[in-house]
Amino acid sequence: MTTRRLLIGLPIIVILLLLQSYFWVPTYEEQTRGNPERLEEYVTASIGDAQVLNPVLSADSASSDINGLVFEGLLDYDENLNFRPRLATSWEIHEEAYFYVNEQAEVPTFGHPNADGLATLILQAKRRNAEGTDSLSRSLNNIEAIEVLPRQQLLEEVIETLPDGNKVKVRLHISAPPRIKLILKRVDQDLFDNLEKLLGTSYFTSFQAERFVGVEPEELESKKKKYAKVLLPAVEHNPVILFKLRPGVKFHDGHVLDGYDVKFTYDAVMDAANVSPRLPDYEPVKTVEVLNPLTVRIVYKRLYSPALGTWMMGILPEHLLNPEALRDEARRRGLDQENMSIRQSNFNRDPIGCGPFRFREWKSDQYILLDRFDAYWEGPPNYLRYSYRIVPDMLTQEMEFYAGTVDSYGVQPHQVHRLRNDSRYQSFAGLSFGYTYIGYNLRRQPFADLRVRKALGMAIDVEKIIRYVLYNQGEEITGPFPKQTDFYDQAIQPLPYDPEGALQLLAQAGWKRNQDGWLEKNGKRLQFTLITNQGNHIRKAILSIAQNSWRNIGVDVRTDLLEWAVFIQERVNKLDFDALILGWSMGIEPDLYQIWHSSQTGPYQLNFVGFKNREADDLIIKIRQEYDRVRQVSDCRRLHEIIAAEQPYTFLFVRKWTALLDKRIVIMARDPSGKVQYEKIRPTKTGNYTFFFNKWIKLPDVPTFQAEG
Repeated sequence: MTTRRLLIGLPIIVILLLLQSYFWVPTYEEQTRGNPERLEEYVTASIGDAQVLNPVLSADSASSDINGLVFEGLLDYDENLNFRPRLATSWEIHEEAYFYVNEQAEVPTFGHPNADGLATLILQAKRRNAEGTDSLSRSLNNIEAIEVLPRQQLLEEVIETLPDGNKVKVRLHISAPPRIKLILKRVDQDLFDNLEKLLGTSYFTSFQAERFVGVEPEELESKKKKYAKVLLPAVEHNPVILFKLRPGVKFHDGHVLDGYDVKFTYDAVMDAANVSPRLPDYEPVKTVEVLNPLTVRIVYKRLYSPALGTWMMGILPEHLLNPEALRDEARRRGLDQENMSIRQSNFNRDPIGCGPFRFREWKSDQYILLDRFDAYWEGPPNYLRYSYRIVPDMLTQEMEFYAGTVDSYGVQPHQVHRLRNDSRYQSFAGLSFGYTYIGYNLRRQPFADLRVRKALGMAIDVEKIIRYVLYNQGEEITGPFPKQTDFYDQAIQPLPYDPEGALQLLAQAGWKRNQDGWLEKNGKRLQFTLITNQGNHIRKAILSIAQNSWRNIGVDVRTDLLEWAVFIQERVNKLDFDALILGWSMGIEPDLYQIWHSSQTGPYQLNFVGFKNREADDLIIKIRQEYDRVRQVSDCRRLHEIIAAEQPYTFLFVRKWTALLDKRIVIMARDPSGKVQYEKIRPTKTGNYTFFFNKWIKLPDVPTFQAEG
């Protein structure tokens, strides 16, 4: 009887408890009313943890998210993608240009003028052309001052590796001729081309630097020309950025930021021991000089138009990471003091910056906690706390957003139609800055043949991928620039989906179907392996679609899914692949040197498909040296055209994104009288809805705004 009562009674008790939970457990809104502190904390979720909290060393998106809150750069972009001051209050850009006097060259109508004569000649031409509008006049009128630098006797030492592998010290005795220094109001990449109209078409190109260099030991005399070209360049562009720093900016430990922190950050990037992924961005820098605590002068070795944007990187505190500080840390931790580098420092898990939030706690694979920095130079954020939770499962993220335990949620493609217009949430959408592609190893057959690459692209229905894999949350893309920028050429059309046309191209290339339906050439089947990484369901779907599409036209395609580390380190970095599916995140600056220049095709470099095109190389260099926006856009579009025509990639799509946000989160501002005003969160022109994050606040209830218009 007791057992029977238990069997009947227990389910009833459970049902009653569930009913109690349903009616008595407070809603999230009710919980926040009882716990107002939750309103002061912003909680977000990420599928992956950060790796290193140091802007000089980080390369993953999670680390960048946190670093962007803890650290601050000299400048960043405003809502219209123009540079705005941050740690720097202002900056000036000018140029110092140099050329050696070519004593062998004859200047038209002037003979062989010496250094002083050349300076006079240029000044006289500047006065004559003061009202001119041609290119030479523009360059001459841009000259602010001319200085004659005397002859110099120099001694340089370099280490040369001999063919047998042995190294030898080489002494270079340099008797440099006089040099002309031109101080320019603005950068002029056409300066020397224009000056040749005055000095003669071969004045600079005929300068023989090797005449002024002696080599010791004599058996290495054959290397003289190589050394001379580096040590005595005929012409030299030295763009200069002069930053004025914001006074009184404090790091989170109270130490005041100054120019020495800026120089230290640059030195940390360039220190080989730190293995900084930022090194290519700062390699063009010649010197960083601290003129006074609030003035930093940065001189570049050559024209480099992305220069300004590189100084958006967060600035490190020199006093915590200088050699003495690192030795002290090494001594405390029992490490080798002489070989201690920033990469080994505990700073990377306990950072101190001067951004709007200060670091509090990091529990690996669980969360990172930040607190508001009340002494932030721009005024403290409205939120008191920032919580970055690691939630690898997207379904869990979604449920936590609905429950209110996280404040935002990145909507998955299949959910967009259902959630984008959900009245319970604020919704934001935009086009991402990254694309997905199929890349071909151009070093291997059959991919060296353009007709094959083009045919493979024509055999894939990209619109179907966007429709069924991305649920229409994507757009076709044809080239390497963000579609939101002027650099992208909207006139270039995607490859058509045309399997029959693909077969015709393959036939032109010599590939014919055999009796089994496979394409063959000279008795060899058209066969290769397509690879991608595990853990990305979209790339996995593309893998299957591409394989089926290519097999339908007779291509014998094998596929392989690889663990990420193996995929990158063993296959991509070592150039050991036929074709692959991967993605690339684009920046706003149009510098494509690392990914598309022919010099970057070696192991562990980013042009791993082996794309080489002389005109593309020239354009890539020209684009990164071009300071004129109109000409830069024109060059970018021509580069886009070349890459689209060559098809080293089958460009697939750029994804759209949709984000949901708690509707009670608003922008809190104050009018001139100090009265609090609430505004709707508004995205920038690129869709960045977090631009005003420091002004965000969560209200107890959903606010009511006046209807627009």
